Amino acid sequence: MRVNRILLSVPLVVVALVIQVSVLARLHLPGAVPDLLLLTVLGLAMVYGHVGGALIGFGAGLLADLAPPADHAAGRYALVLCVIGYLAGLIKPESGQIKSATGPMVVVVGAAIGSTLLYAGVGALVGDTAARHVGLTGLLFTAGLYDLLLAPFVVPGVMFLARRADNDPLADANSAAKSPDISSGWLSSGTGLRIGGQRSGLKLKAARSRGARAGRIKGVKRL
Repeated sequence: MRVNRILLSVPLVVVALVIQVSVLARLHLPGAVPDLLLLTVLGLAMVYGHVGGALIGFGAGLLADLAPPADHAAGRYALVLCVIGYLAGLIKPESGQIKSATGPMVVVVGAAIGSTLLYAGVGALVGDTAARHVGLTGLLFTAGLYDLLLAPFVVPGVMFLARRADNDPLADANSAAKSPDISSGWLSSGTGLRIGGQRSGLKLKAARSRGARAGRIKGVKRL
């Protein structure tokens, strides 16, 4: 990952985790807890792509596994957010800009439900049956609802900051200086001729026309 991406992702993840643990977890809402960390990972993944999303998700999940008052095995939530970040990064368009809000909202609901199911599935493998006592259906519904209500206030802002941090003017200037002229390449590919050849041909024609005009003028003077 680029340095500017790391410098942005780390503070966002830390702030999201602190708010989630110190504020959202103490609201005592029925069912699940609004997952601000998940929304932050989704926003970064939809800008940085599947590789960046997987790396950020793994780091954010591992930080949540080690932060108190975590009561589950370390690496459990890291695996969940790594998978979610990878899948969310797959919807990144080639232009890097998402024109409709429908796609991100669908991703948020799917990620909330998918992360809850995956977390419960991994817990069942390691012998954690807490989800059965709480009620998996209620957790799925409340997780999707809370994250969907919180997403418009989090995901667009995270994506905006990620795009701003990813635009490096120095890198753009260097790449533009090293890259060939787009218009020249387009003209040469469309006509099958090189621009240099076209320019030399035009110069030769101009020289011939000037020579012909000079010859005509000399002939007129002799007459």
